[in-house]
Amino acid sequence: MNRRTMLATAAAIGIGFVTLATAASADGLPPLEKKDRYKVGFSQMESNNPWRIAETKSFHDTAEKCGWDLIATDAAGSAAKQVADVDSMIAQGIDVLFLPPREEKPLIPAVMKAKAAGIPTFLVDRSVDPNVARPGEHFVAFLGSDFIDQGRRVAEWTLENFKGEKGIIVELEGTTGSSPANDRRKGFDDVMAQHDNMTIVASQSGDFARDLGRQVMETLLQAHPDVNIVYAHNDEMAIGAIQALELAGRKPGEDVLIVSIDGTRDALQAIIDGKMGVTVESSPFFGPLACEVMQRYANGETIEPWVQVKDRIFTSANAAENLAGAY
Repeated sequence: MNRRTMLATAAAIGIGFVTLATAASADGLPPLEKKDRYKVGFSQMESNNPWRIAETKSFHDTAEKCGWDLIATDAAGSAAKQVADVDSMIAQGIDVLFLPPREEKPLIPAVMKAKAAGIPTFLVDRSVDPNVARPGEHFVAFLGSDFIDQGRRVAEWTLENFKGEKGIIVELEGTTGSSPANDRRKGFDDVMAQHDNMTIVASQSGDFARDLGRQVMETLLQAHPDVNIVYAHNDEMAIGAIQALELAGRKPGEDVLIVSIDGTRDALQAIIDGKMGVTVESSPFFGPLACEVMQRYANGETIEPWVQVKDRIFTSANAAENLAGAY
Protein backbone atom coordinates (compact mmCIF):
# COMPACT_ATOMS: atom_id res chain seq x y z
CA MET A 1 0.00 0.00 0.00
CA ASN A 2 1.54 3.32 -1.05
CA ARG A 3 1.56 6.47 1.10
CA ARG A 4 -1.37 8.08 -0.70
CA THR A 5 -3.54 4.96 -0.36
CA MET A 6 -2.71 4.72 3.34
CA LEU A 7 -3.54 8.40 3.82
CA ALA A 8 -6.83 8.05 1.97
CA THR A 9 -7.86 4.99 3.94
CA ALA A 10 -6.94 6.50 7.29
CA ALA A 11 -8.60 9.82 6.54
CA ALA A 12 -11.79 8.12 5.38
CA ILE A 13 -12.15 6.24 8.65
CA GLY A 14 -10.85 9.10 10.83
CA ILE A 15 -7.69 7.39 12.16
CA GLY A 16 -4.64 9.44 13.07
CA PHE A 17 -6.04 12.61 11.55
CA VAL A 18 -3.75 15.05 13.37
CA THR A 19 -0.61 13.11 12.50
CA LEU A 20 -1.67 12.63 8.89
CA ALA A 21 -2.59 16.28 8.47
CA THR A 22 0.86 17.27 9.75
CA ALA A 23 2.53 14.89 7.33
CA ALA A 24 0.55 16.20 4.39
CA SER A 25 1.23 19.81 5.38
CA ALA A 26 4.94 19.13 5.40
CA ASP A 27 4.75 18.45 1.67
CA GLY A 28 2.54 21.47 0.96
CA LEU A 29 -0.53 20.98 -1.21
CA PRO A 30 -1.00 17.48 -2.68
CA PRO A 31 0.27 17.24 -6.28
CA LEU A 32 -1.85 15.97 -9.18
CA GLU A 33 -0.23 13.44 -11.46
CA LYS A 34 -0.56 14.02 -15.21
CA LYS A 35 -2.53 11.21 -16.85
CA ASP A 36 -5.18 10.57 -19.50
CA ARG A 37 -8.10 9.97 -17.14
CA TYR A 38 -8.89 11.05 -13.62
CA LYS A 39 -11.33 9.87 -11.00
CA VAL A 40 -13.01 13.14 -10.07
CA GLY A 41 -15.29 13.72 -7.10
CA PHE A 42 -18.01 16.35 -7.20
CA SER A 43 -19.88 16.71 -3.90
CA GLN A 44 -23.04 18.69 -4.63
CA MET A 45 -24.77 20.19 -1.61
CA GLU A 46 -28.36 19.94 -2.88
CA SER A 47 -30.46 19.81 -6.05
CA ASN A 48 -33.57 21.72 -5.07
CA ASN A 49 -33.30 24.63 -7.51
CA PRO A 50 -32.38 25.36 -11.15
CA TRP A 51 -28.98 26.83 -10.23
CA ARG A 52 -27.76 23.67 -8.49
CA ILE A 53 -29.20 21.41 -11.17
CA ALA A 54 -27.42 23.43 -13.87
CA GLU A 55 -24.14 23.28 -11.96
CA THR A 56 -24.29 19.49 -11.58
CA LYS A 57 -25.19 19.09 -15.26
CA SER A 58 -22.19 21.24 -16.17
CA PHE A 59 -19.88 18.81 -14.38
CA HIS A 60 -21.52 15.79 -16.03
CA ASP A 61 -21.33 17.44 -19.47
CA THR A 62 -17.65 18.22 -18.93
CA ALA A 63 -16.67 14.77 -17.65
CA GLU A 64 -16.12 12.95 -20.95
CA LYS A 65 -14.55 15.94 -22.69
CA CYS A 66 -12.05 16.33 -19.86
CA GLY A 67 -11.24 12.65 -19.33
CA TRP A 68 -13.03 12.31 -16.01
CA ASP A 69 -14.57 9.29 -14.38
CA LEU A 70 -16.97 11.41 -12.38
CA ILE A 71 -18.32 10.44 -8.98
CA ALA A 72 -21.10 12.92 -8.18
CA THR A 73 -23.13 12.96 -4.98
CA ASP A 74 -26.02 15.03 -3.63
CA ALA A 75 -26.08 15.94 0.06
CA ALA A 76 -29.75 17.00 -0.10
CA GLY A 77 -29.08 20.15 1.90
CA SER A 78 -27.30 18.41 4.78
CA ALA A 79 -23.81 19.56 5.76
CA ALA A 80 -23.30 16.32 7.72
CA LYS A 81 -24.19 14.20 4.69
CA GLN A 82 -21.87 16.26 2.51
CA VAL A 83 -18.99 15.51 4.88
CA ALA A 84 -19.94 11.81 4.73
CA ASP A 85 -20.11 11.99 0.91
CA VAL A 86 -16.55 13.32 0.80
CA ASP A 87 -15.42 10.55 3.18
CA SER A 88 -16.90 8.02 0.76
CA MET A 89 -15.16 9.60 -2.21
CA ILE A 90 -11.83 9.51 -0.38
CA ALA A 91 -12.36 5.81 0.30
CA GLN A 92 -13.06 5.27 -3.42
CA GLY A 93 -9.69 6.76 -4.30
CA ILE A 94 -10.61 9.94 -6.15
CA ASP A 95 -7.73 11.91 -7.69
CA VAL A 96 -9.24 15.35 -7.16
CA LEU A 97 -12.23 16.85 -5.34
CA PHE A 98 -14.53 19.69 -6.37
CA LEU A 99 -16.60 20.83 -3.42
CA PRO A 100 -19.34 23.48 -3.12
CA PRO A 101 -19.60 23.61 0.70
CA ARG A 102 -23.10 24.10 2.05
CA GLU A 103 -21.83 26.13 5.01
CA GLU A 104 -18.55 27.83 5.85
CA LYS A 105 -17.64 25.99 9.06
CA PRO A 106 -19.21 22.48 8.98
CA LEU A 107 -17.42 21.50 5.75
CA ILE A 108 -13.93 22.30 7.01
CA PRO A 109 -13.41 18.69 8.23
CA ALA A 110 -14.07 17.45 4.69
CA VAL A 111 -11.48 19.85 3.29
CA MET A 112 -8.92 18.80 5.89
CA LYS A 113 -9.55 15.08 5.37
CA ALA A 114 -9.13 15.40 1.61
CA LYS A 115 -5.80 17.15 2.03
CA ALA A 116 -4.65 14.58 4.58
CA ALA A 117 -5.51 11.88 2.04
CA GLY A 118 -3.32 13.55 -0.58
CA ILE A 119 -6.26 14.74 -2.70
CA PRO A 120 -6.14 18.23 -4.25
CA THR A 121 -9.37 20.05 -3.42
CA PHE A 122 -10.99 22.95 -5.23
CA LEU A 123 -13.88 24.81 -3.61
CA VAL A 124 -16.56 25.69 -6.12
CA ASP A 125 -19.08 28.58 -5.91
CA ARG A 126 -18.84 28.71 -2.09
CA SER A 127 -15.90 28.90 0.27
CA VAL A 128 -15.18 27.97 3.88
CA ASP A 129 -14.18 30.03 6.91
CA PRO A 130 -10.89 31.71 5.89
CA ASN A 131 -9.82 31.91 9.53
CA VAL A 132 -9.57 28.11 9.62
CA ALA A 133 -8.94 26.85 6.08
CA ARG A 134 -7.07 28.84 3.44
CA PRO A 135 -6.41 28.49 -0.30
CA GLY A 136 -2.86 27.52 -1.14
CA GLU A 137 -2.53 25.85 2.25
CA HIS A 138 -5.53 23.63 3.01
CA PHE A 139 -7.13 23.56 -0.43
CA VAL A 140 -5.83 24.59 -3.83
CA ALA A 141 -8.20 27.41 -4.78
CA PHE A 142 -11.69 28.85 -4.69
CA LEU A 143 -13.51 28.97 -8.02
CA GLY A 144 -16.33 31.47 -7.93
CA SER A 145 -17.84 34.91 -8.06
CA ASP A 146 -17.27 37.99 -5.94
CA PHE A 147 -20.40 37.75 -3.79
CA ILE A 148 -19.76 41.05 -2.04
CA ASP A 149 -19.52 42.77 -5.41
CA GLN A 150 -22.76 41.09 -6.52
CA GLY A 151 -24.60 42.58 -3.54
CA ARG A 152 -22.94 45.95 -4.12
CA ARG A 153 -23.97 46.03 -7.78
CA VAL A 154 -27.58 45.21 -6.90
CA ALA A 155 -27.57 48.02 -4.31
CA GLU A 156 -26.09 50.53 -6.73
CA TRP A 157 -28.63 49.65 -9.43
CA THR A 158 -31.42 49.96 -6.87
CA LEU A 159 -30.27 53.42 -5.83
CA GLU A 160 -30.15 54.55 -9.45
CA ASN A 161 -33.55 53.14 -10.42
CA PHE A 162 -35.78 53.42 -7.33
CA LYS A 163 -38.50 55.99 -8.04
CA GLY A 164 -39.72 56.67 -4.49
CA GLU A 165 -38.41 59.08 -1.90
CA LYS A 166 -37.81 56.57 0.89
CA GLY A 167 -36.89 52.93 0.43
CA ILE A 168 -38.43 50.45 2.87
CA ILE A 169 -36.38 47.30 2.26
CA VAL A 170 -36.99 43.66 3.11
CA GLU A 171 -33.99 41.37 2.59
CA LEU A 172 -34.38 37.64 1.93
CA GLU A 173 -31.11 36.01 2.93
CA GLY A 174 -29.63 32.78 1.64
CA THR A 175 -28.54 29.77 3.69
CA THR A 176 -27.42 30.90 7.14
CA GLY A 177 -23.66 30.53 7.51
CA SER A 178 -22.95 30.19 3.77
CA SER A 179 -20.42 32.46 2.09
CA PRO A 180 -22.86 33.74 -0.59
CA ALA A 181 -25.41 34.76 2.05
CA ASN A 182 -22.79 36.41 4.26
CA ASP A 183 -21.15 38.32 1.42
CA ARG A 184 -24.25 39.25 -0.57
CA ARG A 185 -25.68 40.75 2.58
CA LYS A 186 -22.51 42.68 3.33
CA GLY A 187 -22.18 44.06 -0.21
CA PHE A 188 -25.77 45.30 -0.29
CA ASP A 189 -26.09 46.44 3.32
CA ASP A 190 -22.83 48.41 3.32
CA VAL A 191 -23.98 50.48 0.34
CA MET A 192 -27.46 51.08 1.73
CA ALA A 193 -26.04 52.13 5.12
CA GLN A 194 -24.58 55.19 3.40
CA HIS A 195 -28.01 56.47 2.32
CA ASP A 196 -30.42 57.91 4.90
CA ASN A 197 -33.42 57.43 2.62
CA MET A 198 -32.89 53.66 2.54
CA THR A 199 -33.88 51.49 5.52
CA ILE A 200 -33.64 47.70 5.78
CA VAL A 201 -36.59 46.98 8.09
CA ALA A 202 -36.27 43.18 8.10
CA SER A 203 -33.75 40.55 7.03
CA GLN A 204 -34.48 36.83 7.28
CA SER A 205 -33.21 33.62 5.71
CA GLY A 206 -35.22 31.89 3.01
CA ASP A 207 -32.45 29.29 2.53
CA PHE A 208 -32.13 30.11 -1.20
CA ALA A 209 -35.44 28.25 -1.76
CA ARG A 210 -38.48 29.50 -3.69
CA ASP A 211 -41.19 28.13 -1.44
CA LEU A 212 -39.46 29.18 1.77
CA GLY A 213 -38.80 32.60 0.25
CA ARG A 214 -42.52 32.91 -0.42
CA GLN A 215 -43.40 31.89 3.14
CA VAL A 216 -40.89 34.30 4.68
CA MET A 217 -42.12 37.12 2.44
CA GLU A 218 -45.72 36.44 3.47
CA THR A 219 -44.74 36.76 7.15
CA LEU A 220 -42.58 39.85 6.68
CA LEU A 221 -45.25 41.52 4.58
CA GLN A 222 -47.68 41.31 7.49
CA ALA A 223 -45.17 43.03 9.78
CA HIS A 224 -44.06 45.55 7.15
CA PRO A 225 -46.94 46.24 4.76
CA ASP A 226 -45.26 49.44 3.55
CA VAL A 227 -42.28 47.60 2.03
CA ASN A 228 -41.40 48.92 -1.43
CA ILE A 229 -38.08 47.16 -2.13
CA VAL A 230 -37.30 43.44 -1.83
CA TYR A 231 -33.69 42.32 -2.11
CA ALA A 232 -33.39 38.55 -2.48
CA HIS A 233 -30.01 36.79 -2.29
CA ASN A 234 -31.06 34.58 -5.20
CA ASP A 235 -33.68 34.41 -7.93
CA GLU A 236 -35.57 31.48 -6.43
CA MET A 237 -36.42 33.51 -3.33
CA ALA A 238 -37.19 36.52 -5.51
CA ILE A 239 -39.75 34.50 -7.49
CA GLY A 240 -41.23 33.29 -4.20
CA ALA A 241 -41.46 36.90 -3.00
CA ILE A 242 -43.26 37.89 -6.21
CA GLN A 243 -45.81 35.12 -5.59
CA ALA A 244 -46.36 36.29 -2.00
CA LEU A 245 -46.75 39.91 -3.02
CA GLU A 246 -49.25 39.10 -5.75
CA LEU A 247 -51.30 36.95 -3.38
CA ALA A 248 -51.42 39.96 -1.04
CA GLY A 249 -52.70 42.21 -3.82
CA ARG A 250 -49.41 44.04 -4.36
CA LYS A 251 -47.91 44.72 -7.78
CA PRO A 252 -44.26 43.64 -8.12
CA GLY A 253 -42.48 45.96 -10.48
CA GLU A 254 -44.94 48.78 -9.84
CA ASP A 255 -45.38 49.41 -6.11
CA VAL A 256 -42.58 47.02 -5.01
CA LEU A 257 -39.16 46.87 -6.67
CA ILE A 258 -37.69 43.33 -6.74
CA VAL A 259 -33.91 42.96 -7.09
CA SER A 260 -31.92 39.75 -6.99
CA ILE A 261 -28.89 37.65 -7.94
CA ASP A 262 -28.31 34.56 -10.14
CA GLY A 263 -29.59 35.23 -13.67
CA THR A 264 -32.00 32.29 -14.03
CA ARG A 265 -34.46 31.91 -16.88
CA ASP A 266 -37.41 32.57 -14.56
CA ALA A 267 -35.80 35.78 -13.32
CA LEU A 268 -35.10 37.03 -16.83
CA GLN A 269 -38.71 36.29 -17.74
CA ALA A 270 -39.85 38.20 -14.65
CA ILE A 271 -37.77 41.17 -15.80
CA ILE A 272 -39.30 40.95 -19.27
CA ASP A 273 -42.76 40.81 -17.66
CA GLY A 274 -41.97 43.92 -15.63
CA LYS A 275 -42.12 42.17 -12.25
CA MET A 276 -38.40 42.29 -11.41
CA GLY A 277 -35.91 45.10 -11.88
CA VAL A 278 -32.50 43.47 -11.98
CA THR A 279 -30.62 40.25 -11.40
CA VAL A 280 -26.82 40.06 -11.26
CA GLU A 281 -25.51 36.88 -12.87
CA SER A 282 -23.88 34.16 -10.78
CA SER A 283 -22.99 31.52 -13.34
CA PRO A 284 -23.48 27.84 -12.43
CA PHE A 285 -21.49 26.54 -15.41
CA PHE A 286 -18.34 25.52 -13.53
CA GLY A 287 -17.52 22.30 -15.40
CA PRO A 288 -15.28 23.77 -18.14
CA LEU A 289 -13.54 26.08 -15.66
CA ALA A 290 -12.92 23.14 -13.30
CA CYS A 291 -11.39 21.16 -16.17
CA GLU A 292 -9.12 24.03 -17.18
CA VAL A 293 -7.89 24.77 -13.66
CA MET A 294 -7.34 21.10 -12.86
CA GLN A 295 -5.23 20.66 -16.01
CA ARG A 296 -3.18 23.72 -15.14
CA TYR A 297 -2.56 22.29 -11.69
CA ALA A 298 -1.53 18.91 -13.09
CA ASN A 299 0.95 20.74 -15.36
CA GLY A 300 2.63 22.15 -12.28
CA GLU A 301 1.28 25.69 -12.54
CA THR A 302 0.67 27.72 -9.41
CA ILE A 303 -3.07 28.36 -9.21
CA GLU A 304 -4.25 31.74 -8.00
CA PRO A 305 -6.05 31.43 -4.63
CA TRP A 306 -9.25 32.84 -6.13
CA VAL A 307 -10.15 31.93 -9.71
CA GLN A 308 -12.73 34.66 -10.14
CA VAL A 309 -15.78 34.34 -12.34
CA LYS A 310 -16.93 37.54 -14.05
CA ASP A 311 -20.68 38.15 -13.80
CA ARG A 312 -23.01 40.06 -16.08
CA ILE A 313 -26.00 42.13 -15.03
CA PHE A 314 -29.48 41.63 -16.51
CA THR A 315 -32.11 44.36 -16.74
CA SER A 316 -34.98 45.22 -19.08
CA ALA A 317 -32.34 46.40 -21.56
CA ASN A 318 -30.88 42.95 -22.19
CA ALA A 319 -33.07 40.28 -20.52
CA ALA A 320 -34.91 39.27 -23.71
CA GLU A 321 -31.76 38.77 -25.76
CA ASN A 322 -30.25 36.53 -23.06
CA LEU A 323 -33.37 34.50 -22.25
CA ALA A 324 -32.64 31.64 -24.68
CA GLY A 325 -29.24 30.95 -23.11
CA ALA A 326 -30.44 31.11 -19.52
CA TYR A 327 -30.87 28.04 -17.30
